[in-house]
Amino acid sequence: MSLTAFSQTSIHDFKFNSIDGVEQSFSTFKGKKILIVNTASECGFTPQYQDLQALHGLYTDKLVIIGFPANNFGAQEPGENNAIKTFCQVNYGVTFLMAEKVSVAGDDINPIFKWLCSQTGADFDGAIQWNFEKFLLDEKGKLINRFRSAVKPNSEKITSLL
Repeated sequence: MSLTAFSQTSIHDFKFNSIDGVEQSFSTFKGKKILIVNTASECGFTPQYQDLQALHGLYTDKLVIIGFPANNFGAQEPGENNAIKTFCQVNYGVTFLMAEKVSVAGDDINPIFKWLCSQTGADFDGAIQWNFEKFLLDEKGKLINRFRSAVKPNSEKITSLL
């Protein structure tokens, strides 16, 4: 699907609900980079929460990290929002923004992820393949790059773009 199929031209045109059910607009993050990650609590990549939290601490003045829990791959996020929030806080000290649980693949894909996966570029386009894929957007809400699950949040591939 091409970008022209969407009326949205940047991530700032979208809204989402936080894990606490509060509506948030991406437009409030204008002027900061945004790292969007589809997360899961029972995945081999789940320890990346620790790296995401460290990144949040280091770059809080210029980067917003948002975790979007999803149960699309291997049924590795079976919990509800409250259980997910507690798990993240207790096990990884997560203080970065978490969204409510969404679908990131299939017929019920969340519009944010449908838009993100429609962006084209060197490594941008295509469906999400697994948990902990990362989308880095610039201060204007445009996709800079996309990183598959194995790329750690604190890798130079990501930090060099912050």
